[in-house]
Amino acid sequence: MTELPLGVAVAALGGLAIGLERQWSGHASGPNARFAGIRTFALLGGAAGLAGWLWALDARPLAALLLATAAALIVAAYAAASRTDVDATTEVGALVVLAAGVAAGLGHLTMASAVIAVTTLILIEKSTLHRFAARLDDEGLRAAVRFAVMAMVVLPLLPTGPYGPGGVVRPRELWLLVLFFSGLSFTGYLAGRAIGPRHGYSVTGLLGGLISSTNVTFTFARTSRTNPAIGQPLGIGAVAACTVLFVRVGIAVLVLQPALLRPLAWYLVAPFVLGVVAFLAGQRQSDPDAAPAAPPRNPLQLGAALQMALLFQVVLVAVALARRQWGDASVVWSGAVLGLTDVDALTISMARAAAADLGLDVAARGIATGLMANTVLKLAVALALGERRFRTVVGICLSGMAAALAGLLVFLR
Repeated sequence: MTELPLGVAVAALGGLAIGLERQWSGHASGPNARFAGIRTFALLGGAAGLAGWLWALDARPLAALLLATAAALIVAAYAAASRTDVDATTEVGALVVLAAGVAAGLGHLTMASAVIAVTTLILIEKSTLHRFAARLDDEGLRAAVRFAVMAMVVLPLLPTGPYGPGGVVRPRELWLLVLFFSGLSFTGYLAGRAIGPRHGYSVTGLLGGLISSTNVTFTFARTSRTNPAIGQPLGIGAVAACTVLFVRVGIAVLVLQPALLRPLAWYLVAPFVLGVVAFLAGQRQSDPDAAPAAPPRNPLQLGAALQMALLFQVVLVAVALARRQWGDASVVWSGAVLGLTDVDALTISMARAAAADLGLDVAARGIATGLMANTVLKLAVALALGERRFRTVVGICLSGMAAALAGLLVFLR
C-alpha cells in the first residue's frame, strides 16, 4: 500500500514539470493564454494519480468518474480556445499528464516518469523540432517513410527460419542486417544534407565514405578528368572516403560480432592512420575556395534494399558452401572476391562465420584480404580515370594502405 501514494506524488510532480514548461513558454498567460499553467497541471497530475490509486483499490466507479471529469474539463477548454486558436498542444499535454498519472497511480512509476520526461523534452524543444521540419525536403521525408516501412511493416512479416542447407537462410535476421547497413549509409546521407555542400569535396567524401567509398572514388575520379582545376580537392575527398571505410567496417563488426573486432583491429589501425595523415596533409595544401560539392545521393531506396538482401543471402550461401567444400582456407579467397564486389557483404559473411565455428583470426584475415582487394580496385580506378593531381594524391595514399594490409597479412600469419 505504500507504493500507491508514492505513485500519486510522482503523478503530481509529472504534471508540475509539464505545467512549468507551459508557464515558462508563455502559454499560461497573456491574451491568448490556454486553460492550464503550473498549478492546474500539477492538480491534473495528482487527480490522475488518485484515479489510478482508486482503481487499484477496486473503487473503479469513483476512479472513472474522477478521470472522466478531468478529461471533460480539458475537452471543454479546447472547445472554448479553438474559436480563436486551433493550437491544441497544451490540451494534448494535459491528456498525456492524465494518462501518465493513472500509470503512476497504478504503480508503473518508471513508465510514467519516462512519458513525462519525453513529453517535456518535446515541448521544450519546440524551436529545434520546427527548424528540423523546415529543413526536411521531399527526398528526406520519402526516405524516412521508406525506412519506417522497411522496419515496422516488412520486418515483422518475415519468418525467422532457418531454412535451406545448413540453416543459412534466415529472412528476418537478413532483413535486420539490411536495415543496419541501410541505416548506416543513410546516417551519412543525412549528415551530408545537414552540413550542406559549402564545406567542399573533403567533407562530401568523408560522409560519402559511409555510403560507398568505391562510388565516391569513381565519381570524383571522373569529375577530376572533366574539371582538372579541382583535381587535388577531389583527391582529398576520395582519400577521406577510403579512410572512413575502415571505421564503417569496425562499427559493423562491433555490432555483428564484437569478439571479432580485437583481431581485426590489428589490420584496420595502420591503413586508417595512413589515411588520416594523408587527409590532414592534403587539407593543409588544399584551396579553401574550392567549389562546393554536390551531396551524395540518397542511398535508402527499397529497390536497393532488396538487391542488398539478395546479395547478402547469395554471399552467405556461397561462403558456407565454399567452407564445406574446401575448408577454412577458402575464406581468405572468398574475402578477396567479396572485397571486389561489396564490403558490407564481406563483413556480414565473415562475422556470421565467426559467430558459428570459424576461428576469429581466420575471419579477421578474410575481412583484411577483402579490404586489400577493395583498396587495390579503388587504386586502379583512380589511376585509370583520374587526372594527374588526383592520381598523385589518391595513388600515394591507397598504395600505402594496400601495402600496409599486405604486410600485416604476411606478418600476422
